[in-house]
Amino acid sequence: MANQNKMATKPMLPLIISMALPPLCSMFMQYTYNFVDCIFVSWVSEDALTAVSLSFPITTFMIALSIWLGVGINVLIARSLGQQRLDEANSVVSHGLIISSVLGTVLVILLLLIIKPYFILFIDDPVIYELCLEYMYICAFFQLPSMVHIAIQKIIQGTGNMLAPMWFQIAGVVLNCILDPLLIFGLGPFPEMGVRGAAVSTLSGYTLSMVLAFYVLICTKQKVKIKTKGLVIDWKIFKDIIVIGTPSFIMNALGAFMVTFANIFLIGFSTTAVAFFGAYFKAQQMIVMTVNGLIQGCIPIMSFNFGAKDKKRLQEAFRYGTGIAVIMMGLGAGLLFLFPVTILKIFMASPEMMSFGVPALRIMALSYVFNGVATMVASYMQSCGKVRYSIVINLLRQLAILLPAMWLLSGAMGMSGIWYSFIVAEALTCLYCGYVYKKNPVAF
Repeated sequence: MANQNKMATKPMLPLIISMALPPLCSMFMQYTYNFVDCIFVSWVSEDALTAVSLSFPITTFMIALSIWLGVGINVLIARSLGQQRLDEANSVVSHGLIISSVLGTVLVILLLLIIKPYFILFIDDPVIYELCLEYMYICAFFQLPSMVHIAIQKIIQGTGNMLAPMWFQIAGVVLNCILDPLLIFGLGPFPEMGVRGAAVSTLSGYTLSMVLAFYVLICTKQKVKIKTKGLVIDWKIFKDIIVIGTPSFIMNALGAFMVTFANIFLIGFSTTAVAFFGAYFKAQQMIVMTVNGLIQGCIPIMSFNFGAKDKKRLQEAFRYGTGIAVIMMGLGAGLLFLFPVTILKIFMASPEMMSFGVPALRIMALSYVFNGVATMVASYMQSCGKVRYSIVINLLRQLAILLPAMWLLSGAMGMSGIWYSFIVAEALTCLYCGYVYKKNPVAF
């Protein structure tokens, strides 16, 4: 028994908590960057908040690209170590750092080229347009440190070390929180930079995380290391990293597409509506991505017990995970439903924003419990090797049902229809999840 893996023997609830807490904290920190930027920028002006909100789909997409490579690297390293192939795992480390560095650099160049055409599609107001450019021309440069530090984060997590990545991510967030007010408002010896200050703070936070990540990988004892001697470039490893990480990329990128399309609907009502939705979505992402940290702890447990053909522990992990996810989403919904005025005051909401923002928060909060169930069913299907169901569930939630619902309900109910469309999408997806779960019993 002493040599058995803890995922086969440890009581389920303590096991889930021990494995979920570090990634839960990491995911919370990952999305704190934009949330903190949003708070401080809202104190500058509503136009500044609108600019950062319109930039959010791009920054979300940038993070999704980083997670794409990171997950592929993580899986390959864990697999190699499980097969006792340490040299192969070290080779994956080197290939992962090469592809993340090269692709990160290429993406910075591409982002700089598309920023102007992207914002021209949405913005007529010249003031907001210029603020968007000021913010994103600096933020574009965080793609490289983001991609590299998340690659190292996933490298270390692939060895089973969940704590070290959390700490170098926390360091970046802390630096961002310190620099935001100093650079945005020009406190003390620092220049007043407005939205550019928020972007510089974000870039500085990611850069610090990358530097510390390299320090942890190179200068501390880890189960894997960068392979330089005898390294031969293997294009299959690059391909495997990209292919394995693709489902995670799709799931994370959907949020960027959803916000983009939502902004298209909302800009027809007012720029204030766009500013509100940007602020709301950043707060919502902190709740949802924290639950995603729970999922990252549950998936290895469900995958292990599926592989071990232990149906009892597989189902137990799913039930506990679903219960915790529903409770977490319920608490998040409760905060939005009970304290909408307080939350909007954090973002210096104008009377106009308050007039529609308070009921909007309460309406959208009603969808959260459905979200928790759907997320766990999608993760369960992924753990059981049925990835296509996981992808379909996320497509339904954030695109296939949501966008038609927005179009139909906004036409019938005005702006309120956009908020109700989230309930419709989450509830219908939850019904589909129940159908999928019943139609796909565990088969070993």
